[in-house]
Amino acid sequence: MLRKFVGNRKKAPFRELTERILSCAREVHSSLGPGLLETTYEEALAHEFSLKGIQFVRQKEVNLSYKGKSIGWHRIDFLVEDEVVVELKCVEKLHSIHQAQLVSYLRSLNRKSGLLINFNVVKFTDGVESYAI
Repeated sequence: MLRKFVGNRKKAPFRELTERILSCAREVHSSLGPGLLETTYEEALAHEFSLKGIQFVRQKEVNLSYKGKSIGWHRIDFLVEDEVVVELKCVEKLHSIHQAQLVSYLRSLNRKSGLLINFNVVKFTDGVESYAI
């Protein structure tokens, strides 16, 4: 079952880690603002994670299989502390396809918690969605 924690992440899994991730993303958004390419925010967020001592893997490749056969690879923006999947976007609005993409990544990695962060918003909190499966 997919649970969405928007606005109230107090009950979300890995709450403390999620808040640390969002603090870094908020700092990047505050410094750079909206309107840049996703890769720019990814680079800045990786640097912010490093400055804060947060362990992460960037552009992690994950095998996609179908009925036991490898059929390709996903690339995940960030896997943070080997627990939380972070997917970045720079779009006008987050849509259900972005949620489906995150859920697919969570299942492929057998992880429970993920964040969608859209940097193309004026108010940072309007671009954040937290999910758990």
